Amino acid sequence: MIQSGDTDLNSRTSDEARRQFLELQEQLRAADLAYHQADDPQISDADYDAKKNRYRALAEQFPELSEIATELETVGAPVSSGFGKITHAQRMMSLGNAFDDDDVRDFDRGLRKYLGLESADSLAYTAEPKIDGLSLSLRYENGALVHAATRGDGTVGENVTENARTIADIPQKIDDAPAVLEVRGEVYMSHEDFSALNERHTAQGGKTFANPRNAAAGSLRQLNAEITRARPLRFFAYSWGELSEPLAPTQFYALERLRVMGFQTNPLIKHCESITDLITHYRKIEKQRATLGYDIDGVVYKVDTLALQARLGFRSTTPRWAIAHKFPAELAWTRLEGIDIQVGRTGALSPVARLQSVTVGGVVVSNATLHNEDYITGRDSKGEEIRGGKDIRVGDWVQIYRAGDVIPKIADVDLTKRPDDAVPFVFPTVCPECGSDAVREDGDAVHRCTGGMICPAQTSEKLKHFVSRAAFDIDGLGAKQVEQFHADGWVKEPVDIFDLQENYGSGLQQLKNREGWGGKSADNLFAAIEDKRRIPLAKLIFALGIRHVGEVGARDLALHYGDWSTMAAALDLAQLAAAAHRAADQAEDRERQAAARESRRARISETRTAAVAEREVPEEAAAAWEDLIGVDGIGAVLGLSLCDAFGNSEERAAFDRLLEKLTVLPPEAPTNDSPVTGLTVVFTGTLEKMTRAEAKARAESLGAKVAGSVSKKTDILVAGPGAGSKEQKARDLGVRILDEDGWLELIAAV
Repeated sequence: MIQSGDTDLNSRTSDEARRQFLELQEQLRAADLAYHQADDPQISDADYDAKKNRYRALAEQFPELSEIATELETVGAPVSSGFGKITHAQRMMSLGNAFDDDDVRDFDRGLRKYLGLESADSLAYTAEPKIDGLSLSLRYENGALVHAATRGDGTVGENVTENARTIADIPQKIDDAPAVLEVRGEVYMSHEDFSALNERHTAQGGKTFANPRNAAAGSLRQLNAEITRARPLRFFAYSWGELSEPLAPTQFYALERLRVMGFQTNPLIKHCESITDLITHYRKIEKQRATLGYDIDGVVYKVDTLALQARLGFRSTTPRWAIAHKFPAELAWTRLEGIDIQVGRTGALSPVARLQSVTVGGVVVSNATLHNEDYITGRDSKGEEIRGGKDIRVGDWVQIYRAGDVIPKIADVDLTKRPDDAVPFVFPTVCPECGSDAVREDGDAVHRCTGGMICPAQTSEKLKHFVSRAAFDIDGLGAKQVEQFHADGWVKEPVDIFDLQENYGSGLQQLKNREGWGGKSADNLFAAIEDKRRIPLAKLIFALGIRHVGEVGARDLALHYGDWSTMAAALDLAQLAAAAHRAADQAEDRERQAAARESRRARISETRTAAVAEREVPEEAAAAWEDLIGVDGIGAVLGLSLCDAFGNSEERAAFDRLLEKLTVLPPEAPTNDSPVTGLTVVFTGTLEKMTRAEAKARAESLGAKVAGSVSKKTDILVAGPGAGSKEQKARDLGVRILDEDGWLELIAAV
C-alpha cells in the first residue's frame, strides 16, 4: 500500500488529506515557475516529482478527493516570456503513481470496477520505462514537422520548434502518416553524453548541470537553437495527441507504427496480459536500470485497447487508463537537530524535522515532514504503534527515506544512539506566529491556530493562495511579491490588492523604488490588477481559501448557485442548520463514547434527533442546509466549513469589502445541446449497463449537473434496482423518474 509515513493512507482522515492538498499547491506552483520559466530549479527534480506524486497518491487513496486532487494538480507552468506560445490541440496530461505491487493491483481493480469487468475478464496493458526527461509534443501536417512545444502548463506550451529540429531522433518528414499527427515523447540525455557535456563545460570554466534531466531541459529551452544543436539530446516517442485518423486499435501497435515511421520508441516496451506480467516486467526493468545508459524512475502501465482508453477517459490532469509504477525509496541515517513548527493557511501547525544534511538517492536532504503530534509520539491516527512505538526527539539518530512523497520522512529511530539528555517533544499549545491558542479538536490529528486573520502566517498564506494560478492569477503578483507586500503592511487582506494603485501608486514612486520594480513593471502590475476586477464566480470562491474548498468544489458551488448573492444568502440561512448538525454530531460522539463505556448503545439513535430538535431549526434553514450538502461532492464536512467561513464576522466582512471592488461573472452556460443540458440528475440504486462513475461522467459531459441527493431542484432521478428512499422522495416531490434503459434512451441521440 502507499505509505504516508505515520499511517497507511486508508486510515487518514479526508480532512487531513485536503489540508495537504492546499499546502502542496503553493509549493508545486513555485517550483513550476522556477523550473519551467527561470530554468533555475529551487528544489531537486526528485523532490518535485515526490511532491507531485503525493498529490496523486492521496487522490488515488481517497475517492472523494480524486476530483479535487486532479483539478488542483498543476502540469508544468505558464510559458516563459522568452518563447512564443503554442496551445496544445489536446491537453498534455501527467500520470498517477503507484509505489508497490498492491497499488498496481488496486489500479487494475479500479479500472475493472469502472468498466464493469469481472476479475476473470481479460484486460491487457502495455508497459514501458518511464524516462526522466522533458516532455515534448511534435505536430506533423501532411507528414511535415510544423511545430514543437514543451508541456508548459499542459494547455499552453513553449514554441521550441527550431530547437527540436536539431535533435537527430526527431524526423523532419515522415511517410505514411495521418494528415494530422501529434507525436508526444520525452527529450533526454544519455549518461555518457551528460558526462562529456559537463567535462566540456568544466574545461571552459562554465556552469555544470546537476543531472541529465536538468541538462536536457536547459538545452531544449535555449533561445539560441545553435546552442541546442551542440547539445547531445535524444527523443523517445511514447504517445500522441491530435490525430486525423487512428494509428492502430491498440497502444502497443500504435507505438509500433510510430517506430516504423522513424521515431525512436523504447526497446523495453512490452505487451502484458495480466498484472502478474506487468510486475514481472517491472522487476526485469528495475534490475537493468543501472545499465540502461539513461535515467528512468519507474515503469508506465497503459490499458492496451484504445477503445477502452476512450471509455475510461480522463480526470482533469491524469488519464484513468495509465499509471506510473515508481521505483522504491532510498534510505539514509542522520541526526535530528531540531523540530520547527510551521503555520499554514488554514491555521494548521505542521512540525518539520531540521536534519544534519545527508544525501538520499543523490539528493541532499536537510528537512523531513513530521506530520503531527501523534506521528512524533510514535502513534497513528487510530492510536496504533508506528516505528515500534518509538517517539522522535531532538538529538536522535534517525533513518530518512524518500519515495513518491511530499518531502523526506523519518522511517526509524536508533535508540542505541539517543543522547542521555534527549527529552520527549512537547507539542505547542500556542501559535508560534501570533500567540493565539492552538487547539486540537476531537477527531482531528492537527493542532490549529485560533487566531484567524490576526495570525500573520495564516493571512500571508491566504494571500498567496488568493493570487495563485487557479485563483486570481494576477500577472506580476505571485506568492513572493504578495508575501513582501504583506510584510510591509501594504496588503493585509485581499481587497487591499485592488487598492494598491490608489494607496501606493501616486507617481509610481513608492513602488518603482522597491527592489525588482520599476516604472514599467509597476504599470504592468496595476494594469493586471485592473484586468482581474472581473472574475468568474468559481475562481472567486476558490480564491477565498475556505478550508476544504478546492477547484472542483468551487466550480460545483458556482454552477449550483449561479451568483454570489444567491450563494451568500443560502449560506446565511444554512448556518442555523449547520450549527444543529455539528451539535448533533458532538452529542452523538459523546453518547457513543458513553455507550462504549457503559454498554448503552440503544440511546445513540435518539441523540441526533434530540439535538436538532433542541435547536428549533427553521424550515427554510433546514432546506438551505439540505440543498447545500446535496450538491454532489460537497457533503457535510465541506458544508460546515463554508458555513463557518460565512458565519465568521471578520471573515465575512473581508468578503464583503472585496466584493465591492469586483464584478463577479456567472458560470458559463453549457455549450452542449443535449436533452439534459442544464438539468440536475441524481443516480440511485444499482446500474447494470454502466458503472456509477461512468454514468456520472457521461451526464456531466452532456451538460447535466449530477447531485448526490434528491431535492426540489432535482429534474431527473435515474433509479436502478434497490433505489430505496431517494426514489420515494422523488415521487413525493414529483421528480421525473427514469430507469436505466429510459436514461440511455434519453441520451442515445447525443
